Amino acid sequence: MENKPVQSRRTFIKTTATAAAGIIIVPRHVLGGKGFIAPSDQLIVAGIGVGGKGQSDLDIIHKGGISKIAFLCDVDDRRAAASRKAFPQAKYYKDYRELLDREHKNIDAVTVSTPDHNHAMIAMAAMSLGKHVYVQKPLTHDIYEARMLREAAKRYKVVTQMGNQGASGDGVRRLQDWCNAGLLGKVHTVYCWTDRPVWPQAIHWPTEKAAIPRPLDWDLWLGSAPYKDYVDNLVPFNWRGWWDYGTGAIGDMGAHLVEPPVTVLGLDNPLDVQCSVGTHYIGEFKRGYTPESCPPSSHIIMTFKQTDKTEGNLVLHWMDGGIKPMRPAELGPNERFGDNGVLFEGTKGKMMCGIYGQDPQLLPLSKNKEDQTPRSTPLIPGGVDGHYWQWAIAARAGYGKVKLSSDFEIAGPLTETLLIANLSLRATDIRLAAKSGKQNEYDFPGRDIKLLWDKAAMRVTNFDLANQFIKREYRKGWHLGV
Repeated sequence: MENKPVQSRRTFIKTTATAAAGIIIVPRHVLGGKGFIAPSDQLIVAGIGVGGKGQSDLDIIHKGGISKIAFLCDVDDRRAAASRKAFPQAKYYKDYRELLDREHKNIDAVTVSTPDHNHAMIAMAAMSLGKHVYVQKPLTHDIYEARMLREAAKRYKVVTQMGNQGASGDGVRRLQDWCNAGLLGKVHTVYCWTDRPVWPQAIHWPTEKAAIPRPLDWDLWLGSAPYKDYVDNLVPFNWRGWWDYGTGAIGDMGAHLVEPPVTVLGLDNPLDVQCSVGTHYIGEFKRGYTPESCPPSSHIIMTFKQTDKTEGNLVLHWMDGGIKPMRPAELGPNERFGDNGVLFEGTKGKMMCGIYGQDPQLLPLSKNKEDQTPRSTPLIPGGVDGHYWQWAIAARAGYGKVKLSSDFEIAGPLTETLLIANLSLRATDIRLAAKSGKQNEYDFPGRDIKLLWDKAAMRVTNFDLANQFIKREYRKGWHLGV
């Protein structure tokens, strides 16, 4: 998503400094428009995982005006090529461990945009050295990792932000305004849906290994994941559908679609979760048995404890693989109901938005023309781009000086919620020998049940087999460093 800043970067820096009550020291030559920042005032940034989204992260951070992209790191030289061209003075590494070991005294902050399974490990290594971190969504691969990163951010006193830029957008703040003004009454149901996955899922691991491309260090790419031979069409994108590396559709899109209701309604971790998954035919099993891979589509239902914005416990529906909720009656037959969106249903009204909280709308749509609800929720200067600049400004200021939209105190619980939803999916593929004892007959005890979640204990209380997915074992030689 590309959004133009709503104001200049110079104004952004000045506004953010004022919001911090003068705590941030911004050089007057920056505010004066000279376009120069003294080296002592720059945020020295190292990017780890600098292709694709990692490249755009660095580009926008650099455009904020106070950051110097001084170091680049990627396991795949092909993916790093564009960033190396954009930042030719940056020193390049392939192994993040070597980068941090050699350069930690020269680095202020680190961005992490690798596949999901290595997020936590790299972020923890940087934080333990006192480095501020910007980590792409989802924050982690495992629930345990999310909890550990949240605690580590406080322990090491570093500035953190997850890369769900919609959390700084104007749209989610407009949704807050409407909810706070009572236009919806009390919200009882929320629907979130996406057209993801747009990568292969519900398949078995390929049996034919392939030659490892020379520019790719396959062992470094695997990192914490179990060793497997390289296969074609996994890198750079299709890893998302494999549980060893990715977190499926909700891991990819939930930070952009579940975040608005979590923020607007003040939701915590769910009390329980249940699901149904799309039917697929794999060999002799009608419903499929692909424990290595995410299902082709799913409908996940989570219950959240009542807040002051909800009517009793709130029910949130997550739908992926092209499944969508029924069109609200207030929406005309030709009015758009997009492929990715969020619908809030309350006792007095409804509202909806698109991905990142964009295009917030009251229902029926005619209400939007006459709406005069005052702006009461402070906007983030720069909107979605400001999500990056906010982090850089806060990192330059120091821990605890600036409020962020998605620091790990916020992003940690949100990520846990998304991964708790995935527990229900993974539980559906737990296969045990059938009690009949007959050969080739199996039971699937995790299907068609509701998992009860204990946040304090960080575990499912009524189906212990699901708890194996809360914390995975890292490959030998790799560790979280807790």
